[in-house]
Amino acid sequence: MARPDELTFAPLGGVGEIGMNLSIYGLGNRHQRSWLAIDLGVSFGDEEHLPGIDLIMPDVSFLEKEGKNLVGLVLTHAHEDHFGAIIDLWPRLKCPIYATKFSAALFEAKCEAERLPAKIPVRVIPSGGRVDIGPFNVEFIPVAHSIPESHALAIHTEVGTVLHTGDWKIDPTPVLGAPTDEKRLRELGDAGLLALIGDSTNAVREGRSPSEAEVAKTIAALVKEAKGRVAVTTFASNVARIRAVAEAAREAEREVVIVGRAMERVVQVARETGYLDGVQNFRGMDVYGHFPADKVLALCTGSQGEPRAALARIANDDHPLVTLNKGDTVIFSSRTIPGNEKAVGAVINGLVQQGIEIITDRNHLVHVSGHPRRDELRDMIAWTRPQLLIPVHGEALHLHEHARLARACGVPKVITCRNGDLVKLGPGDPGIIDQLPAGRLYKDGIIVEDSKSRAVVERRKMSFAGCIFVAMAITEKGELADDPEVDMVGIPEKTVAGEPMDDIVFDAVVSTFEGLPRARRRDPDAAAESVRRAVRSAVNEQWGKKPICLVHVLEV
Repeated sequence: MARPDELTFAPLGGVGEIGMNLSIYGLGNRHQRSWLAIDLGVSFGDEEHLPGIDLIMPDVSFLEKEGKNLVGLVLTHAHEDHFGAIIDLWPRLKCPIYATKFSAALFEAKCEAERLPAKIPVRVIPSGGRVDIGPFNVEFIPVAHSIPESHALAIHTEVGTVLHTGDWKIDPTPVLGAPTDEKRLRELGDAGLLALIGDSTNAVREGRSPSEAEVAKTIAALVKEAKGRVAVTTFASNVARIRAVAEAAREAEREVVIVGRAMERVVQVARETGYLDGVQNFRGMDVYGHFPADKVLALCTGSQGEPRAALARIANDDHPLVTLNKGDTVIFSSRTIPGNEKAVGAVINGLVQQGIEIITDRNHLVHVSGHPRRDELRDMIAWTRPQLLIPVHGEALHLHEHARLARACGVPKVITCRNGDLVKLGPGDPGIIDQLPAGRLYKDGIIVEDSKSRAVVERRKMSFAGCIFVAMAITEKGELADDPEVDMVGIPEKTVAGEPMDDIVFDAVVSTFEGLPRARRRDPDAAAESVRRAVRSAVNEQWGKKPICLVHVLEV
């Protein structure tokens, strides 16, 4: 009797980290599998460690190689960490994409905003609908989250059913959209669930995430109490929060002015898809200055301190149309993503120095997470009763705590894995059976580079220790035709003793070259390498850092 196909799972991003989500499911045997990809997201560059890198994306080389076996890419929702890499990476995959209406519309708007708009077809599936993709039958189960139309995916196969939760929470009173579909999740549990692949973001936090409705009440009260102008900043994609701010403004008889292109784009898509039905029309930035201070509310991008976003420009007092004055109020209806603390702090400090009142989630309930805390995780496990649980979407501590909670809840088998681990889900005993290529790609301007790229590695070194350029002209006899030229970038001008650093470098170049055997002096490559080493060593002795050194030898 033929052995049944194996069902496997592998994260290629989003495990051991927050962001850059890409999961794949395989059905078949070790010689040939059909692959289904879930989400294709980004995380954001860190100027300290990755200067000049805008976005970090998962390495899709494995899926490129498996191209003919990749049956589709399914989106759980339209947050950047789940769909932000598609425009750059889809040309390498060229597989069908499946999403619900809002996610598809926001993706289309994102494509149109590109310099060279991409034509990437997306098949729209209704919320709660099912679709056959190769040997997988995928069901979109509504869950509450901080963007419309978030879905857990029930992946039905001949081996069993897997629930891939995506990002979710239990919110009985969401401001818009359906609450998490407890009835359907319980039905999956009753039918027998092979595996739960679940969001771990808040697995270290006890209790339950508060509701969006509570945030809406707080914002309404704060806007009503405010004396001067009010600006609210939130994630542009949080349409429920936009709706809550609009309601608060209407109650306080204020006009809403949209400030920032990302916010304009989401508002347009939300209106087209019905998520802002009944909400008053918003006004453009050009009329902001025409309203009395107590009759206007600016809804701004820039909650993460992005330097060119609206709020940073307002904080620097260099926005062409929108200004705030002493006594005005800014509400940060967002959380600071780890790594953005300095940038957000700089914006807040800039506003405080202008005498502006700042409200954050530290002192008022103006933001709630879209992810489940521990009691919600317990509910999900109780509803679905999986045979196996694999924590994903979190750093090592989050994954560990989610795994520990699952064991305490009596889940028979719990596996923690890392990006690249291929996990057999069934039939038979589950476990890690192989390693797949997994890594990072970097968006550098409009170019996508891999993590070993010279540009990425060298720029990191340059940002730490500068660069020295040496140009030498040598004769056929292996002698200097003229004095070497030295140029330094990012290097201290003088040593501790006050000696010019370029004199140190010049002396190192000349003495090293003249000390070489004549045969090496005639060899441009050998001479350049000897000089390079000597310069780095001489500067290190005087400074304690080894700069990049580029030596150009010209034969005359």
